[in-house]
Amino acid sequence: MKKILSVLLIAVLCFGFAACGGNETETADGKNFVIATDKGFSPFEFQDADGNIVGIDMDILAAIAEDQGFTYDLQYIGWDAAIAACQAGQADGMIAGASITDERKANGWTFSDGYYDATQGMAVAVDSDIKGFEDMKGKKVAVKNGTMSNQYAESIKDQYGFEVITFATSPDMYQAVTGGQVDACMDDTPILKYNIKAGELDMKFVEGTENEPAQYGFAIFDSSKQELIDLFNAGLKNIRENGKYDEIIAKYLG
Repeated sequence: MKKILSVLLIAVLCFGFAACGGNETETADGKNFVIATDKGFSPFEFQDADGNIVGIDMDILAAIAEDQGFTYDLQYIGWDAAIAACQAGQADGMIAGASITDERKANGWTFSDGYYDATQGMAVAVDSDIKGFEDMKGKKVAVKNGTMSNQYAESIKDQYGFEVITFATSPDMYQAVTGGQVDACMDDTPILKYNIKAGELDMKFVEGTENEPAQYGFAIFDSSKQELIDLFNAGLKNIRENGKYDEIIAKYLG
C-alpha cells in the first residue's frame, strides 16, 4: 500500500512540475507564447491613438501566428527590458526590429530568417545646418542603447570627431535632438523617415549617412524555444508567398 501511495505521490508531483514549467502553455488552438517587444519604435511597434499596439512587427507577428495556429501574450516593455525578459525566462522570444548580427549570435541570440532589410542613418533638427558626417566634429549624437545604430555611431565617431550619447528609449533620444541637448540622432532609416513624414518628429533626415543594410529577425535566447523560431520561419515563408507580407509593408511604408 505504501508503495502504491508513493508511486501516486511521485506522479502527482511530476505532473505539477510539468504544468508549472516555462511560459509556453497549451491552448485549444495550439500553443501560447509570451512575446516581448520594444516601445515607441514606429512604424514597427508603437501605440496608436486608441491605445492599441500596432506596427509592421505587430502585423507580421499576428499574421504568422494565425498562419501557424499559435497564440501569444504581448509584453510592450522596451528594448532593454525585452532582452532582459527573454534572458530571464520571463518571455519566450522578442520581435523589436532587432538586426541580425554575428556579435549578437555569439552573445546568445538565436534569430529567425530575416523579415526586413534596414539601414541606419542620421537625423537632425529641422533648423540644423548639418549636411553630413563631415559637419559633426565636436557635436553630440544620440543613440538608443544596445542597438545597431549605437554600434554604427561608435564605429565612426573617431573618424568624424563626434561624441555618442546613449538613451534607453527612442522618444527620449528624439526629445534630446528637438530640445537641443544633442545635435543629431542615429536610428534605423525606415523609423526616422516614417516618423518625419508622419509629422511625429520635428526633424529632417540627413541623406547619405546610411550604412550597409542588415536584416531584422525574430529572436530567442533559450535553445528550448527553437520551436518558436521554426514556427516563425514557416509562417514568414507562407505570408511572403500569399502576399500578406507585401500588404503589411505597403500599409505602413507605401
